[in-house]
Amino acid sequence: MLARLEEEDAAERAAGLPAAERSRAVEPTTGRFLFSLVAPQTDCEVLEIGGSRGYSTIWLAAGVRYLGGRVLSVEHDPRKIDAWRQNVAEAGLEDWADLVEGDAKEAVPAIDDVFDVVFLDAEKDDYEGLFRLARRKLEPGALVVADNVLSHVDTLGAYSQARQADPTLLSVTVPLDRGLELSVTLRGD
Repeated sequence: MLARLEEEDAAERAAGLPAAERSRAVEPTTGRFLFSLVAPQTDCEVLEIGGSRGYSTIWLAAGVRYLGGRVLSVEHDPRKIDAWRQNVAEAGLEDWADLVEGDAKEAVPAIDDVFDVVFLDAEKDDYEGLFRLARRKLEPGALVVADNVLSHVDTLGAYSQARQADPTLLSVTVPLDRGLELSVTLRGD
């Protein structure tokens, strides 16, 4: 399943498809990294903002199935929603992953839950606002992982700087693949 999605993503990138038409999957090493963050946590609740076709969701759901938990993924593109559902089902992970259809700016505030991990992989211009929305769903000790902070440094450099300057967080840029900003909440918002 993962190999098929990796091949699809590589072919779409090689063909030069516009970003909106591609799966926009994380790199396999980023997927393994996400798995390693959630797998050792008991009853790990994950919010994924930007589920696309489910590649990162599969890594996250595979991780939470070991010690319990679930992934709640938010996606707005109807073409990707159908693929997300099919891919997660084919991976056998429906019991650990749910999909919220809609714009994250509207969907996240409506979610009545608290999360241990947030994976932010949406439109780059929206990261700051989405972080603020997700932050309301976190307690101290929760982790926010934002993708693409090095590959899109012109857009996301300010995002990383803001996280690192926030005294309620401990944040670090991890130079893995396209760059990840890891931010641990030290106290409530």
